[in-house]
Amino acid sequence: MILPAKATQPTMYFIGVTTTQSSIMKLFPLWARELGLKDAVIKGIDIDIHADPEQYRECVRFIKEDPLSLGALVTTHKIDLYHAARDLFDYLDPYATMFDEISSISKQDGRLEGYAKDPISSGLSMEAFIPVNYWKRHGGEALIMGAGGSALAISSYLTRADHGDDVPSKIIISNRSEARLLSAEKLLSNIDTKVKFEYVLCPNPADNDRLLKALKPRSLVINATGLGKDRPGSPLTDPCEFPEHSLVWELNYRGELDFMHQALKQKEQKQLHVEDGWIYFIHGWTQVIAEVFHIDIKGDTFDKLESIAMDLRTVK
Repeated sequence: MILPAKATQPTMYFIGVTTTQSSIMKLFPLWARELGLKDAVIKGIDIDIHADPEQYRECVRFIKEDPLSLGALVTTHKIDLYHAARDLFDYLDPYATMFDEISSISKQDGRLEGYAKDPISSGLSMEAFIPVNYWKRHGGEALIMGAGGSALAISSYLTRADHGDDVPSKIIISNRSEARLLSAEKLLSNIDTKVKFEYVLCPNPADNDRLLKALKPRSLVINATGLGKDRPGSPLTDPCEFPEHSLVWELNYRGELDFMHQALKQKEQKQLHVEDGWIYFIHGWTQVIAEVFHIDIKGDTFDKLESIAMDLRTVK
């Protein structure tokens, strides 16, 4: 990890693994102009996956102590950063303390604040492609491969009390690390829901293949592992079989996207709806930018930012 120099203008950071490759580096200046954020810039801070806790603490202390460092979006490191540096924050929102993760760092009245925004941004993203009453009509299941922060956020949204009976018949969470799987089970036990959860240790892609093949038709299959973006590969093997008429969500929007291509090969045969992570990316970033700069990004404002993002992606 290499920390940037002291900020000389309002600065937001992106704490990730390969931040220079992210579309936000080209998109943020366009959004900042639209939002009237004069002189605001974004800088990346790359940290190795599961780095030494002191690196996370150094990073948080730097933002906390530097006046023009206004905050950050955290990806990949959300859980590790929380455990390493939670005592450095003056305020943590309820989602952060419930799920032991921080995806948004900001400042308010001299306080350093940490938020878990994924339960909100993942919900907004799913509302864009999961039809109303989908679960109630079809009784499908959800398979979430990966037990990190995104899996917790998605599970939280899918089991919200205000959804009534429109919830999956079962949520299955798989992970290749037993420790992370046990942690997810402990944290999700705080949710008051009738939805049955299953936690399955899957050290090899073939293990996920077996879970996939057993799913009901019209289910939801999610790659929340990070494989295909920061690390090569997919949580499934190429011969895997997706359940018919199901929704497939690749949380990544860049990289090799092996999982998404596996689903696309079966799209017509299995009548799949395949989504990548672009809308999730937009909601995730706009939620944190709103927190860092203390502005509202809703309605027409969000629509304008979404249009700018879509235009940039079309150009790419």
